[in-house]
Amino acid sequence: MYLIGIAGPSGAGKTELARALCRALDAPLISLDSYYRDLAHIDFEARAHHNFDDPASLDHELLREHLARLSSGLETAVPVYDFTRHLRSAAVERIPPARFGVIEGLWTLYWEEVRDLLGTRVYVDAADEVCFARRLDRDVRERGRTPESVMVQYAATVRPMAALYIQPARRYADVEVSGTAPISESVRAVLTCIEDPQARIARD
Repeated sequence: MYLIGIAGPSGAGKTELARALCRALDAPLISLDSYYRDLAHIDFEARAHHNFDDPASLDHELLREHLARLSSGLETAVPVYDFTRHLRSAAVERIPPARFGVIEGLWTLYWEEVRDLLGTRVYVDAADEVCFARRLDRDVRERGRTPESVMVQYAATVRPMAALYIQPARRYADVEVSGTAPISESVRAVLTCIEDPQARIARD
């Protein structure tokens, strides 16, 4: 399986691009959000205040193992995370072998051992106010959060952790796209990069 990794700040537009690429390539989607560490050993109040914007909150060892299996053409059982309870559920999502696979999440380009498994590395960027508005809408609508809790979390951890861990990783990208550009343009830019390595960003 040829793996395409998509990274960028929360709310930048990673998931929309990932889904569009999956449709274009008939590829399965693997979200880093599935790999948050299980917090069943602590009470709910402590879980709710956990820093989910630090890469240490992700089980990147398991992620790396699963991506290695996928790249070798093996079926993989991806965990399912319950964001309403901050727990890894008992369910799994089985990802069958395919020609392409798309991996998206905050820190897709953060760990070297994960980057090394990616055929094409993508960074999606958007202005902070755009990212915040999208994050607010998603967390209230899909994850059962209150607007107040989203705003507090964004200021306390999301924004500073993005500056510390996510934005510096853009230097590892083969292609950068805007999260506010038409999705068709971004898909075309990524597909061009896959087809023509000469189209990749030149790095010093």
